[in-house]
Amino acid sequence: MAQTQKKQGDMGTGSVKKLLLQLMIPAVVAQIVNLLYNIVDRIYIGHIPGIGAAALTGVGLFTPILMLLNAFAMLIGAGGAPRTAIAMGQGDKDQAEKIVSNSFTMLLIFSVLLTVVFYAAAPALLRMFGASDATLPYALAYSRIYILGSVCVLIVLGMNPFITAQGFAKISMLTTVIGAVINIVLDPILIFLFGLGVRGAAIATVLSQAVGAIWIIRFLTGPKTTLRLKKEYLKPEGKIVLPVLALGISTFVMMSTESLLSISFSSSLARYGGDVAVGAMTVITSVSQLASMPVSGVCQGGQPVMSFNFGAGKKERVKEAFRFQLLVCFGYTAIFWVLMMLVPGVVAGIFTSDATLIQYTTWAMRIYMAGIFAMGFQWCVFAGKYGYPCSTIFSTNNLRQFVDAWVQAHLFRDSDHIPRMNLYGGTLLAFHAGVIAECVLWAMGWGSCTILPVLLPVALAFVWQRRDFRMRERIEEAFEPHHTA
Repeated sequence: MAQTQKKQGDMGTGSVKKLLLQLMIPAVVAQIVNLLYNIVDRIYIGHIPGIGAAALTGVGLFTPILMLLNAFAMLIGAGGAPRTAIAMGQGDKDQAEKIVSNSFTMLLIFSVLLTVVFYAAAPALLRMFGASDATLPYALAYSRIYILGSVCVLIVLGMNPFITAQGFAKISMLTTVIGAVINIVLDPILIFLFGLGVRGAAIATVLSQAVGAIWIIRFLTGPKTTLRLKKEYLKPEGKIVLPVLALGISTFVMMSTESLLSISFSSSLARYGGDVAVGAMTVITSVSQLASMPVSGVCQGGQPVMSFNFGAGKKERVKEAFRFQLLVCFGYTAIFWVLMMLVPGVVAGIFTSDATLIQYTTWAMRIYMAGIFAMGFQWCVFAGKYGYPCSTIFSTNNLRQFVDAWVQAHLFRDSDHIPRMNLYGGTLLAFHAGVIAECVLWAMGWGSCTILPVLLPVALAFVWQRRDFRMRERIEEAFEPHHTA
């Protein structure tokens, strides 16, 4: 226990970069390994003799439902874990354990509701997503088995951030590593040896997630954890659950919006490009996750450090952590972009042996991935006023942050969030003003110079940040106590 307390104390002292790397590396590994659940499934499915291309396309149509399941899991994980870390930073262990236990209960409730709804609606939803007569049987066979195991999926994705928030990044990593290894071993056995096809892939995934869920529950109820799942705290309390939902709603909106985009892509591609186009999007979506999931891991690893120091009132350490996070995220996405532009065909060949599908995917991937380097800014951008991370380019992040700040300020009467609300709201207005100006200048024939107005939010946020910094310096100087000799 003393060692654990020392680990938590170190979040507020010592080298920020070293601490971030200690937490980021396991988190990134965990995210990559977690991604292998679906990627390995699709690689094996895509190489099933005779039906590989159709089966891969069918399984890909399940992606929007998968995204929604992940969104509900992160509604709790992304909303509860930061609050848990803040409570630990404030020294309130009982409050932190209430958040963990209430969050677990909410995940169980969500899993029951989602299982019933998605299992019953799966045929209609898959048709709406673009399933044809050739691909629907494979899509339905995979999705219904996966949906029945959604309780395990939600526990793994939703509760793992609470382990990371305590500083146990390696334990969090092992959760996904163990599950992924089991999935990789079971996939070829169930798909090819037992001849279960896509059903075998789904069963392998559910079983591996079940092992991960058991691992998490045993850890959070065992002797090594700092915060425990406690029976007396399992009953949901409004004052605990509502702030968790309020903080997590922004991540939920972002992830569910991605699900809606996936639905739009799939249905349009099925209508105008057929099964080959839908299959190409399945491969491209899987590859794009290789960019987003490691970036998510970097941000997830940095979250406990920033939340702990925010709770402890050490905002300069929050800013330092955020700047380092930005550098890592942008560097990775830039390298990933170069690879996608140079060798898209090689990457596509990993998922399928169908020559037509590879050719179509190679052409489409270069277009889809043309702006992937900017994802590092979207997920992790600059430290704005009062140290708040603010997106200067993508309105999605700013919108979810603005909504969260508004909820905290007006519904929960927390005036500390008013500056954050003003920052994100102002940046949103500046961004869209820049977009409108760009359209006007383009119509006037300004050509490439039209990009200049889009830099308006960057300049605005920079001015706000520097102005606030100078103001705080003057205040600190004015109130600095004068020592007499």
